[in-house]
Amino acid sequence: MAKKKLPLLENVPITGWAAKGKSIAKVDGMVVFVTGAVPGDHADLQVTRMKKSFAEARLQRLVTPSPNRETPFCKHFGTCGGCTWQDLAYPTQLEFKRQEVVDNLVRLGGLDLPGVQPILASPKSRFYRNKLEYTFSDQRWFTSEELAGGERITDRKALGYHLPGRFDKVIDISECWLQPEPSNSIRNFIRRYSAEHDLGHYHIRKHEGWLRTLTIRTATTGEIMVLLAFGHEDREKREALMAAVAKEFPAITSLLWCINPKKNDTIWDLDIHVFQGRDHIIEELPDAGFPALRFQIDPKSFFQTNPEQTLAMYELVRQLADLRGDELVYDLYCGAGSISLFLARHCARVVGAEIVPEAVADAHRNAALNSIGNVAFEAGDLKDLLDASFIARHGKPDVLVTDPPRAGMHEAVVARIREMAPPRIVYVSCNPATQARDLALLKDLYRITHVQPVDMFPHTSHVENVVCLERS
Repeated sequence: MAKKKLPLLENVPITGWAAKGKSIAKVDGMVVFVTGAVPGDHADLQVTRMKKSFAEARLQRLVTPSPNRETPFCKHFGTCGGCTWQDLAYPTQLEFKRQEVVDNLVRLGGLDLPGVQPILASPKSRFYRNKLEYTFSDQRWFTSEELAGGERITDRKALGYHLPGRFDKVIDISECWLQPEPSNSIRNFIRRYSAEHDLGHYHIRKHEGWLRTLTIRTATTGEIMVLLAFGHEDREKREALMAAVAKEFPAITSLLWCINPKKNDTIWDLDIHVFQGRDHIIEELPDAGFPALRFQIDPKSFFQTNPEQTLAMYELVRQLADLRGDELVYDLYCGAGSISLFLARHCARVVGAEIVPEAVADAHRNAALNSIGNVAFEAGDLKDLLDASFIARHGKPDVLVTDPPRAGMHEAVVARIREMAPPRIVYVSCNPATQARDLALLKDLYRITHVQPVDMFPHTSHVENVVCLERS
């Protein structure tokens, strides 16, 4: 049976944003989720999927561009899925992100809000990340321009990012505007070296090949970490490549390698080896009135990826916590202890709780590095850890800070918070939808006094949000 041809919708006004960077149009009462358009555009849309209650479409032809449109600054825009809002003016991005926070808290959570603050813009909208991970592939993704050119393609290797929704396809990246130099230079040097020496790239579907992943970390201190992962050991080739990287980039602080024979790219259970330099780099966060906080970051450490905006967000958390110096503070989902240490010098004691034991070990190490003794950290699943014995060991908190993952807090954790009933809660979220769900479970005990959206990831649809609650 012939496949039904999907319609072309002509001169459709684009009215708003949806999740995952898509825009919204309405045609004959039906919602259409559009890829490639921005609010304010009038465009011809090619429908790609049709359901009873909605449709999906891609921009076929731009009839009238939105006044909020901008020319994307990256040559890979439209293929790479990393910065999907580059074609939208940054102030307009911020307006939509703030509105997404409001919509989630009001519509999903049914919450009464004070005036929601203007979103906190990122100090940098380009080159703001401190960590990027690249993938080697021997079967790269070809762009439509390459295929339309008609020329024979001989170079099939890639070092870049996975195509959105395709684990086995990698886009070869020649420039990226996310991480400051020498990130681009290091990646491009390794790509050239690989081509000149005919080094094997990994075949993702077959799980075979040599060069596998490249991770680059940079710090505001100027320190640089480079980690190369190989599918199997080839000592002679590996040492030659690592030596070439070390010679070309003598400023690298930590040059590392590992062997990954697994069927996934995670490194948590792998042995990391030092080729040259240290096994870690140091990041710093200024701490008003005190020496800067120092954080030791190794290849397996978690640290916020936008360090300048992280400082602004942590200062906001401390301001909302309203510390006078004698408080006991709980820091839930504390990770490597960055928020805990940022608060510790301004209160009596901080107790951090985190499910990942390695992160708790990092938190202890960072506390020692900064000579901060009024902190304690415990590892465990928070829904089980936060029991009566935990409170007996540490006491009831005066202030509770929580910064959960995208899934939000487990219902049992919210129940424990209700039992503890701290006078003040500061909830940091990377997903306002799950934050709204959690806050709805607390709204009979607490009133919201402050809502501050924060843009940690410019040119993407992601938005963070900080909410302060006071016990009614």
